[in-house]
Amino acid sequence: MKKSMLILILIVLAGITMKAQTAYIPNAGDGTVSVINLATNIVDTTFSVGQSEFGVSVSADGASVYIGNMGAIGYISTQTNSEYAYSTCLGPNGIVASPDGSKVYVANIGYSNMQIINTSTNISSSPITLSNTPFGVAINPDGTKVYFTIDGPLGNDSLVNVFNTTTNTVTTSIFVGHMPTGIAISPNGMKAYVANANDNTVSVINSIMDTVIATIQVGHYPYGIVVNHDGSKVYVSNYNDNTISVIDSASNTVINTIPVGLFPVGLSISPDGSKLVCANSQSNTINIINPFLDIVTDTIAVGHGPLSFGNFISSAHVGIPSINNDKGISIYPNPTANTITIHQDTYSPNQQIIITDVLGNRVYSQALNTATETIDISHLSSGIYFYEVSGKRGKIIKE
Repeated sequence: MKKSMLILILIVLAGITMKAQTAYIPNAGDGTVSVINLATNIVDTTFSVGQSEFGVSVSADGASVYIGNMGAIGYISTQTNSEYAYSTCLGPNGIVASPDGSKVYVANIGYSNMQIINTSTNISSSPITLSNTPFGVAINPDGTKVYFTIDGPLGNDSLVNVFNTTTNTVTTSIFVGHMPTGIAISPNGMKAYVANANDNTVSVINSIMDTVIATIQVGHYPYGIVVNHDGSKVYVSNYNDNTISVIDSASNTVINTIPVGLFPVGLSISPDGSKLVCANSQSNTINIINPFLDIVTDTIAVGHGPLSFGNFISSAHVGIPSINNDKGISIYPNPTANTITIHQDTYSPNQQIIITDVLGNRVYSQALNTATETIDISHLSSGIYFYEVSGKRGKIIKE
């Protein structure tokens, strides 16, 4: 506690500002969104947006959050934390933004169709027919395929529709378990993972061949699902068990079970992979989970009925601006536990990063061969460090 307070005081005294990774939690029960700073685990603000919020997706650049309301998609600016636009849709449930930010794909629950929103015009397409009513949705990393889980009615509730984004047509349907809900794609785009609520299983799909290659038994009524930053683990919220199943993606086996709040639904992992967030719909809380240790580290009260189905954590870079306020270099994540990424807007050869401790002792240096490089500083002790690149300086906080 004393260390945390000391770091906070030093940051304030130095006049440093941080753009933290932020969780946007739609609360379906009271029509609000809770905005949580994941660097401090504090609710920064709560604002009203509509009613029956369920699906959520953050744009790849972290600038916008898309939230499903009754018959519409609301757009939230992460700069102002307020809604700035709407797009009408029939019955938005699962929502996913394309990697290039140009489109949002919407699964219309209660209808056998989906819609595509053009984010430059905020205009929704005409409904495009699917096999039956869709529930969850995910998109592969290159934006060429969108996967829709099809959850009903009974007898036609065991499908995933694969949608080609070039032709805007369903190219194939994959049989999975009963009542598929959440779906997530691995970071390399090679696998899709489907939570089957009525089977208590997860289907593993080879997303190159679009065929099921494994079925994994998990907890009772699996709902939300997410893959960690390196694809090594898959996390599944078990709605009726109040747990999260942790799947090892190499062996396709459950390796851990994490107790969480009541009736967990939404799962999202921070862009740097350091925090997993679980929305507990009946506890009116979220759990912060360390995905390296698979333990709950914090519980935060939010609004009523947080469902938060989808990616709800802003992917904007986290970084502390340099001391001379130079805008040309960013370091993120910051604070960090293991690695930092350094990005230079203008790169020139023969540069290096030098890291020193608070006494001025050099503790690390490395040549920079590209404009963006990731550096392992896990060996450094927790504390404050300074970096310098070509005369530009700033601070790094090692957790």
